[in-house]
Amino acid sequence: MGFRIGVVGATGATGQITLALLRERNFPVDELRLFASRRSAGRRLPWAGGEVEIEALEDGRFDGLDLVLNATSTSLAREWVPRMVEAGAIVSDKSSAYRLDPSVPLVVREINGDAARSHKGIVASPNCTTAVAVMALAPLHHAAGVKGVLSSSYQSVSGVGRDAVAELLETTTKALDQQDALWGLAKLDLPDPVAFPHPLAFNVFPQCESFEEGSDESTEEQKMQSETRKILGAADLMLQATAVRVPVVVGHSVSLSVSLEREMSPAEAREVIAEFAGVRVLDDPSKKIYPTPQQAAGIDDILVGRIRRNPILENGLTLFACGDNLRKGASLNAIQTAELVLGIS
Repeated sequence: MGFRIGVVGATGATGQITLALLRERNFPVDELRLFASRRSAGRRLPWAGGEVEIEALEDGRFDGLDLVLNATSTSLAREWVPRMVEAGAIVSDKSSAYRLDPSVPLVVREINGDAARSHKGIVASPNCTTAVAVMALAPLHHAAGVKGVLSSSYQSVSGVGRDAVAELLETTTKALDQQDALWGLAKLDLPDPVAFPHPLAFNVFPQCESFEEGSDESTEEQKMQSETRKILGAADLMLQATAVRVPVVVGHSVSLSVSLEREMSPAEAREVIAEFAGVRVLDDPSKKIYPTPQQAAGIDDILVGRIRRNPILENGLTLFACGDNLRKGASLNAIQTAELVLGIS
């Protein structure tokens, strides 16, 4: 038996990965409907040997859908997700609109999949960086209890959108023609950034998303802290996050320094992480084996390595993880959640 599926945000980077994953996973689709902004309405995208015409989200025609995979902005999700539910659909939502709503389960299938069954029409997926981090933290938490985490994430630009990727590639090309400036011998002349607070070509900066008035933590950092506690069921978990934007197209990386309830050797940590579904350990630095975002791009697993003792923290370990922010960080997790609530697997 198949299902009537809607994909909202079908023309964006996440929407395109969603369609690819539906094919890869042989998701039982009887009918597929695609939604995007009105300027994309009428375009056709390939599907199952034919084409599907994109509908305008603003027209709000959701009747008859069993499931909607929503990849819109937070503001659009707040406006349209309740209407999708009213029309009878279950919504697997990738925006931040409902993640911290107490009545909405925030689910990573391998960690708290059972929570999806308590949904009231909406199931949320975490922030793309949170998804990478919690997949590395969960096995440690289950085995030894995580008390505190210091996190530094190095986030690619594809999570910002296609225009951000185009801006990075364009400014990188312009910077390559100014090698004296890259050495600091002249002023680098680049267009004013649009997608970023500063030019990102050959640069990094400690800001992802925005800083609210009076806050010294970005909205991205706040999300990661709150969402990690909810997914792990650890309301008292101490966690401080620093989010850094880096000139990488796909693949988020995160360095995690962890304080545990009991002592755990790096060897034991490697073992418990390697046994956890959806995670792969790459950890032999002397042979140049450790996670990189290029290795993580295009695969479903989260890669974890550089597992070592941290003598500064009580029962401390430090590790490094990488994951594809468009797959496990977004589309894959939403589809896995949908499979749970529909009883597909």
